[in-house]
Amino acid sequence: MPPTDSGLGSSSEDTLDLQLPPEFGALFAEGHGPASPDAPAAGPLLDNLAGWGAADTPAGPFELVPVRPARDLDRITGWMNDPAVAAFWELAGPPETTAAHLRPQLDGDGRSVPCLGVLAGVPMSYWEIYRADLDPLARHYPARPQDTGVHLLIGGAGDRGRGLGAMLLRATADLVLDHRPQCARVLAEPDLRNTASVAAFLSAGFRYGDEIELPGKRAALMVRDRAHRHLL
Repeated sequence: MPPTDSGLGSSSEDTLDLQLPPEFGALFAEGHGPASPDAPAAGPLLDNLAGWGAADTPAGPFELVPVRPARDLDRITGWMNDPAVAAFWELAGPPETTAAHLRPQLDGDGRSVPCLGVLAGVPMSYWEIYRADLDPLARHYPARPQDTGVHLLIGGAGDRGRGLGAMLLRATADLVLDHRPQCARVLAEPDLRNTASVAAFLSAGFRYGDEIELPGKRAALMVRDRAHRHLL
């Protein structure tokens, strides 16, 4: 599957700029703030994503592993320079370009967590799991508390176009819904031009919610509802 585009929530220029409710300030002041850039991401905003564990899939166990730049930067940079990925993520360039994209998430409050997707022990995809209700995306659709968004790319050309994307999207949505009990739905906003990505979301049990205008693209709002997860 060609990767979904970077989207509003994954741009280093317009992500992570909404203010948290005041009650979160006290929570982070008690020592629950973000970890250092080379420590696994955790925290209350995404219910300790680092501890979610693996989901079973037909291709083997799949796990979201929070990014550590010292370990993962070169790998992610290589993926970002693949023309099929760069066409939508627009992050081709040296490692510094990728690092600048990761840094606001790694240095932030945990509302967006960059991860490697590890399938059967092999890192093969890049994911961003983020609080859509705390993201600029929330200005463009009727957001609900605890809405959780996903961005992804499949790293290797050999892993695209054979159904892995839909399978991993379903597994990731299940991980979110299993480990975030207050989250009623998982969202994504692929570029409407990325028809393969939209098709993969539909195959993974997401529904087409709306067509929305975002900075730099017109997007399909894709939604996977907790209430319907076992029906699709």
